[in-house]
Amino acid sequence: MKLAEHEPAILHGMDLIDNDPSPPYSLPVLTVSELNRMARRALESQLPLLWVEGEVSNFTRAVSGHWYFSLKDANAQVRCVMFRGRNQFADFSPANGDHVEIRALPSLYEARGEFQLGAEAIRRAGAGRLYEAFLKLKAKLEAEGLFDPLNKRALPRFPRCIGIVTSPQAAALHDVLTALARRMPGLPVILYPTPVQGAGAGAQIAAAIRTAGARAECDVLLVCRGGGSLEDLWRSTMRQLRGRLPPADAGGERRRPRN
Repeated sequence: MKLAEHEPAILHGMDLIDNDPSPPYSLPVLTVSELNRMARRALESQLPLLWVEGEVSNFTRAVSGHWYFSLKDANAQVRCVMFRGRNQFADFSPANGDHVEIRALPSLYEARGEFQLGAEAIRRAGAGRLYEAFLKLKAKLEAEGLFDPLNKRALPRFPRCIGIVTSPQAAALHDVLTALARRMPGLPVILYPTPVQGAGAGAQIAAAIRTAGARAECDVLLVCRGGGSLEDLWRSTMRQLRGRLPPADAGGERRRPRN
């Protein structure tokens, strides 16, 4: 029996059974292989490619290079596979406990009759959307020429005064002042205090930059903050962070071990 020829009749017969508990005819008997193949085709034709979010568990990297894992939430879990041809383009290797989003096609592994997701792409949950927004913003600013070397102002080789835009409580400020004292002792430094994370931080950082430009007290402006999550650092990548002085961005901390 060719299953493809009988699938419409089988599905139609199932509808009739729902409406009439005693149909005048019998449905064909399927083998397990035929049933699973039919179920897989039904799943793949009815459920589209979609994004699914969950926590990684039971992660295994096979000798073949394929990834096998489960995605779970508080109430359910689903098996997933990401073949080597797809996972080689991932920018990270997931681990158990990671919260991720995968772009996947729902399907059925016929040999075991198991529902699974065939992953085509993977990204960290939440960070994926922010990173995509960041890339779009970057592309837009590149098109405006903001990153063109011809439009950039050269930093002075020997600045007369350096301005720092950051929080007075930031650990990064201590690191910057320590480095300046070691490399350029006696160089005047002016702090333009501002919050560097949290709601509204982007606007306040931009205001501090405008203040430094208006006061014209320094010829180099250092905008710095410590490291953090992408959500925190996003405050420092907003489009409104532009100033009139040549800025030198310093995101992230560099600490020396203390004896």
